[in-house]
Amino acid sequence: MGLPPLAALLLSLSPAPAMPPAQAVAAPDDQTLAALFDADQAIRKAIGATKPIDVALARRMIAEDADRRIKARALLADGHVRTAEDFYRAAFILQHGTKAPDYLLAHSLALAAAARGKVEAQWIAAATLDRYLMAIGQPQIYGTQYVRDTRNGATGLTMEPYDPSLVPDTLRTALGIPTRAEQQARLTAD
Repeated sequence: MGLPPLAALLLSLSPAPAMPPAQAVAAPDDQTLAALFDADQAIRKAIGATKPIDVALARRMIAEDADRRIKARALLADGHVRTAEDFYRAAFILQHGTKAPDYLLAHSLALAAAARGKVEAQWIAAATLDRYLMAIGQPQIYGTQYVRDTRNGATGLTMEPYDPSLVPDTLRTALGIPTRAEQQARLTAD
C-alpha cells in the first residue's frame, strides 16, 4: 500500500537534506599543495629561531613564500583544495603572507580544515586571526604572536598589542594555545 496522495505530495515538496558543511569530501589530498607545504616548512627549519640570521636565506624564503602563496591561491581557485589536509596546508602557506588579506584567507582555510576534522587546524585558526587583527591595527586576542620588542632599547619578546582579557584560558586550552601563565613564562624566559 502506497502513501496517501496528500502525504506523497508533501514529501515531494520537501527539500533533500543538505550535506553538513563540516563533512569531509572523499577526495585524495592534492600532491602539488603537499609539496608546497613541505617546502614552506623545510625552509623554516633551515632558518630556526635559535640559529644566527642568514640574510640570503631569509630573502630566499620571502621570495619563495610569495611564489607559494600565488600557487596555493591558484589551486584554491581551481578547486584543488578539497580535503581537511589541503585546507590545513593552504592555511599555513597563506599565513606566511605579508598583508591582512593573506591572514584572513588563511584563517578561513584553517576553519575549513577544522570543520572537516583536522584538529591541529584549531591553533592555526587562532594564530591567523591574531595576525589579521595585528595587521589591521587591532590587538591580538589569543596571544599567539610574539615579536621582538625594540622599543626604548628593549631586546626581549612582546605580544603587544594584545587584549588578554577577551579570551579565557579555557578557550585558549581548547584551541591548543598556551594559557596566559604559560605565555608570561615564555616572555620572561627570553
